[in-house]
Amino acid sequence: MLKTLLVIGLGSFCGGIFRFLLSRWVQGMVFFSFPLGTFVVNMTGCFLIGLFYGLFDRSNCWNPELRLFLTVGLCGGFTTFSTFINENFLLLREQQWFSFAMYTGLSVVVGLSVVYLGYWLVKAL
Repeated sequence: MLKTLLVIGLGSFCGGIFRFLLSRWVQGMVFFSFPLGTFVVNMTGCFLIGLFYGLFDRSNCWNPELRLFLTVGLCGGFTTFSTFINENFLLLREQQWFSFAMYTGLSVVVGLSVVYLGYWLVKAL
């Protein structure tokens, strides 16, 4: 059990660092209130988890610890759903209705689409 926790913790550590760097880099390129950095991180995380599960379904040779590292650890530490919810709350509190609607709608629609795309790409190969 300790080994499993360490594997997940290491993945979360890496994912959190990647999230911070990517989000900061993307957000530094925009000059408006839309939280694009978090959006890009969430969509990238959705795509990655789709790829990983597609690879897992395609081959049974994946080590269980590697699966946990990649999905629970890396993707769990990388994606930022709690930040997503907080940013939506702030947009609502600031009465930025259009940004709220765009951010929420795009996150759900594009997120589901890129999970499917990642999964489909692995299945198609």
